[in-house]
Amino acid sequence: MVLKAFFPTCCASADSGLLVGRWVPEQTSAVVLAVVHFPFIPIQVKELLARVQQASQVGVAVLGTWCHRRQDAEESLGHFLEGLGAIFSHEPWLQLCRERGSKFWSCKATRRQAPTCPGAPGEDQVMLVFYDQRKVLLSQLHPPVALPDHQAGDAVAGAGGLAAVFDTVARSEELFRSDRFDEGPVRLSHWQSEGVEASILAELAKRASGPICLLLGGLLSLVSAASACRVFQLWPLSFIWSKLSTCEQLRHRLEQLTFVFSTQKAENPTQLMRKANVLVSVFLDVALGLALLSWLHGKDRIGHLAEALVPVADHVAEELQHLLQWLMGAPAGLKMNRALDQVLGRFFLYHLHLWISYIHLMSPFIERILWHVGLSACLGLTVALSILSDIIALLTFHIYCFYVYGARLYCLKICGLSSLWRLFRGKKWNVLRQRVDSCSYDLDQLFIGTLLFTILLFLLPTTALYYLVFTLLRLLVVAVQGLIHVLVDLVNSLPLYSLGLRLCRPYRLAAGVKFRVLEHEADRPLRLLMQINPLPFSHVTRTYRLPSRGRHPTHSWGSLCRKLFFGELIYPWRQKGDKRD
Repeated sequence: MVLKAFFPTCCASADSGLLVGRWVPEQTSAVVLAVVHFPFIPIQVKELLARVQQASQVGVAVLGTWCHRRQDAEESLGHFLEGLGAIFSHEPWLQLCRERGSKFWSCKATRRQAPTCPGAPGEDQVMLVFYDQRKVLLSQLHPPVALPDHQAGDAVAGAGGLAAVFDTVARSEELFRSDRFDEGPVRLSHWQSEGVEASILAELAKRASGPICLLLGGLLSLVSAASACRVFQLWPLSFIWSKLSTCEQLRHRLEQLTFVFSTQKAENPTQLMRKANVLVSVFLDVALGLALLSWLHGKDRIGHLAEALVPVADHVAEELQHLLQWLMGAPAGLKMNRALDQVLGRFFLYHLHLWISYIHLMSPFIERILWHVGLSACLGLTVALSILSDIIALLTFHIYCFYVYGARLYCLKICGLSSLWRLFRGKKWNVLRQRVDSCSYDLDQLFIGTLLFTILLFLLPTTALYYLVFTLLRLLVVAVQGLIHVLVDLVNSLPLYSLGLRLCRPYRLAAGVKFRVLEHEADRPLRLLMQINPLPFSHVTRTYRLPSRGRHPTHSWGSLCRKLFFGELIYPWRQKGDKRD
């Protein structure tokens, strides 16, 4: 039987002593965590292991002995170490020895009990696997993914067999809190034996995080209670809250801050990573917003924008006026119904005149409005972009009205033509059963249906042309707003902390491991080096992507084209349940 012994590289130069770790019978593996050095008292070692086992819920035990022969005088130490198996009984008993002045190692695993099979040997073959204890402790093993081709000589290990190794090292942190400066009765060698890693800033942040989270959590709960007041559920305010992108972004930001500053401790590493991603996303958003705020208030750029806004609105209105006059004539040489063409053109021109009057009425207040909008950028770049989307929606409200008028009129004629076409074929639409049934019509009904069908058919090209033009303008506005919403969702949902961790410390996010052969000679134990395979960037993004506001396109291209053809109103940047005409 082949036994796998996982040995930390930090203990390769340690003095002789006892091997402390965990035995995993399912994988026939021994995970060495530390080396206990002389002098020691066996009862104190057992008390230390019991304390670690109670704190970490890991079956830590003495697995065997470690002999590092540095001088000739230490040759007799190996015989003394072999006798320790009677005090610390463990099956199998490991005996690792590093030869003096040589790179060769000797590994044995002996069993005191008689083998169950008659022909089974009393000594197991040992395969020695070296691992970086610090990286394994700090890393988080993820489910296996498709990785690129590995170099020759590397073998990929399954994540199922490695989960026990990673879990053992991660849960045995209590064993690594002692170093050579401690005056305890037991002296250990592990990855922190030369000094426990610590940071004054990190300790101060841990001390201050509790009161800060408690204070901010209380303030955020008050804001949430105020936003849930019944006054905001009344019709005008509820309508505004449902239509404005700024209100949705503020609600999403409130949920993010409530999650980050909650006093509940993270239950698992995934939830802790999500909190870190949300915190970094909020900090970056606010930093970009402050940069935008300083740019807007520098060199009086807000005044320049306010002065340029009214001429731009006038220019857009003038271009729309030219477009309507072109449609009222003979656009592209098409023969239009002159009476309907003049009625629709004058109707849209009147609405355009009302819109120009509204813009000139608001022109004295535009600079002050833009100043307050720029000031709101201190809440984050996403809030500023949401306000920009709402401003675009308000400035293009006349285009939206034109689109709704044209779509309703076009949809009415399409529905009328389809219903009259069924009348010609002697059928009708059964509303109760939601199907087409046969029906008999008299002569008067057929005559009136033919007359109405002819009228609607000859008026359809004029209506369809107006609908086509204003639908294209509406889609242009929707595309601009959609691009803004994509940028907002990108800032809200991108796991920046995880991506930065993958870039700077790739071993923290492990997709698996690979083994590199260090020594493979006859009559010598096989020695391998375990290296961590980092998680690909695409998988990091998919795994730790944060939830967004849910304003994504919900219609496929086929569904969108069908709605456009039949004149149905489109809301491609709202969820299906949030449609409002």
